[in-house]
Amino acid sequence: MSDKVEKILANYAGENPGVIGNLRRLLNTGRLAGTGKIVILPVDQGFEHGPARSFAPNPPGYDPAYHPALAVEAGCNGYAAPLGFIESIAYEYAGRLPLILKVNNSDSLGGPDTPCSALTSSVDDALRLGCAAIGYTIYPGSGLRNQMYQDLRDLINEARAVGLPTIVWSYPRGDMPKEAETAIDVAAYAAQIACQLGAHVVKVKPPTEVVFQDAAKKSYENVPIGTLAERIQHVVQAAFNGKRIVIFSGGAAKGTEAVLEEISEIAKGGGYGSIVGRNAFQRSNADAVKLLHDIMDLYAAQA
Repeated sequence: MSDKVEKILANYAGENPGVIGNLRRLLNTGRLAGTGKIVILPVDQGFEHGPARSFAPNPPGYDPAYHPALAVEAGCNGYAAPLGFIESIAYEYAGRLPLILKVNNSDSLGGPDTPCSALTSSVDDALRLGCAAIGYTIYPGSGLRNQMYQDLRDLINEARAVGLPTIVWSYPRGDMPKEAETAIDVAAYAAQIACQLGAHVVKVKPPTEVVFQDAAKKSYENVPIGTLAERIQHVVQAAFNGKRIVIFSGGAAKGTEAVLEEISEIAKGGGYGSIVGRNAFQRSNADAVKLLHDIMDLYAAQA
């Protein structure tokens, strides 16, 4: 038992024992077990961006078995992927590594005007494969967002009924310029929407200092947003004043120094953790393990 983990779980007191038990499992796995911090390896990029863009920089990544092995070696709290990758490895890793089934996905072959991911697997699949949670992406700002919100509520209810928590990727996208997708007011709004829909864990992108919505600019006059740590603190505040677990994406591939600088600010701002994909699995195995350990050490220092 960890006092830090149990304090976090007290914020979920209204949930059923299965959901709380699986959240406890995520928080008590890997090198960060018991700290209240989490680092998850996600590998949905093959579906989202294509195989060569995702795996050519480190060809062992074409093999579905490569990624959970990396997650275990590095001591990640969990591993998230679409149905095909999870099906390929669940027989070996179910019960050994918390698996997160990403139940909706989209490709990058079509236009971006009304982004909407397709349901590509189900809660029944997650149960069959021994998963600890499901993952779902919403696109606040998309013309199809209301349908995604309704689908998510149905999925959360279905997953909750069988004891599975839901991790929501909340990525503003659609009728807005690129800079708005990571604006601080938009990122905080996206986190709030995911929490209001019932997400147990929220994943958003690290926010910039931009305030995009004209209607929000006056509200931000007295909100400190000058540093990334301050912006992270505000996003966590927007997630029910920190009563929901908020983790941050690793984003596009970048240099080691840039990754660790960003993670350091996320940790200082009170972020619960990171979900690091391309910046890990596109490196050699040894370099990926080293990077993930360095990331975990930054979170452990702030735990």
